[in-house]
Amino acid sequence: MAKDKIVDYKKDKKRLDGRKMDEIRPLSIKVGVIPNAAGSAYLEWGQNKIYAGVYGPREALPKHSANPLKAVVKVQYRMATFSVPDRKRPGPNRRDQEISKVLGEALTKSIFVEQFPNTEIGVYVEVIDANAGSRVACLVAASCALADAGIPMRDLVSAVGVGKAFNEIILDLNYNEEAASDAVDIPLAILPNSKEIVLLQMDGLLTPKEWDSVVKLGVKGCEQVYEIQKAALKEKFKLGEAMPGSQKKKTAKKVVKSKKKVKKWEQ
Repeated sequence: MAKDKIVDYKKDKKRLDGRKMDEIRPLSIKVGVIPNAAGSAYLEWGQNKIYAGVYGPREALPKHSANPLKAVVKVQYRMATFSVPDRKRPGPNRRDQEISKVLGEALTKSIFVEQFPNTEIGVYVEVIDANAGSRVACLVAASCALADAGIPMRDLVSAVGVGKAFNEIILDLNYNEEAASDAVDIPLAILPNSKEIVLLQMDGLLTPKEWDSVVKLGVKGCEQVYEIQKAALKEKFKLGEAMPGSQKKKTAKKVVKSKKKVKKWEQ
């Protein structure tokens, strides 16, 4: 019986899915997808599929959770029961609570919360399909949803997974890479313009030299994500794209009427 091939990225120079070591999985973002939310986004990153919705600023409830000096950012992270191969038990678990907490802390750093005292900003992210890196994907989607809601922000939050697998430093680990025997997974999020780190977690061990390489590669990956975020928001707010069809017709009629009025006045 032939022995299973031992994967070694340093020797193979190619990852299991064919990507380069510094290449992220295909990423697409669409903004403004939930009509009832103040802001929203839908993200597909590799196999990950995520919806994010933002509500507020609104009255903080329960009232004792309000802060008289700033808004409180409340994030709810949930995974659908069918989002993973083994059915997930409904309802929040410890992992959901931990991810909700770190996402809220990261997003708070990007928002001018001081402008909205005694209020809360609700951010809801729902993972429909998951395949490694769901927390950074949710953070990217939530940041775009906040921008779509028109909430004043210092910057978008850009995030990516980075780490080590199969004896090599790599960007945006997939499920098989996270399951490697030597895997080190590091979710990293920054404010791209200032390079301030707003989320950093690590599961595993690295040498100081490997750590330096990981940080450089992670920041490079966040910058790639940032460009895609900006492109998605620009696409949404192109002239006419932000309005539904019926509103476009009304606006067009108003423009025609105003032109007629100008012509009468000129005569």
